[in-house]
Amino acid sequence: MRQLACCDEDVAGAEAIPLHEQAAEPRPAVGMRRAGRLLVACGLALLPWLYVLATGLPATATAAHWPIAWVGLDTLEALGLIATGLLAARDDRRYALTAAATATLLVVDAWFDTTTAATGGDFATAVAMALGAELPLATLCVRLALRTLGRRA
Repeated sequence: MRQLACCDEDVAGAEAIPLHEQAAEPRPAVGMRRAGRLLVACGLALLPWLYVLATGLPATATAAHWPIAWVGLDTLEALGLIATGLLAARDDRRYALTAAATATLLVVDAWFDTTTAATGGDFATAVAMALGAELPLATLCVRLALRTLGRRA
């Protein structure tokens, strides 16, 4: 007869049944470990570059293709939201990929909207859009992406 042991010690004649399996985490493949080390090295190499940018960039700049940049960013956001919505509605787990990418785009949009806006009404509009639309949508996308981590295939 099998009995559940309530402690680590053997109870007289009882077989201890583990309450949960403790499977060993599989070790990443060699290529994955190399890719991980490469990404960490590249991230660390960017740290000194941040100082160069912070001390060397001009306070203002003129962009020749300003409208194209913003229309392009908003187009990518729209496509990301549509793709994420369609995939999620079909319960296609690939929505995690589009959700993560879309969340990133939305946060970048909120960042650049608020940091490049002129003082006054433009800045107030940028903050309102960030707090009322971009960041809440980014949060939803992150929650959707993280939700798939807990689900089994």
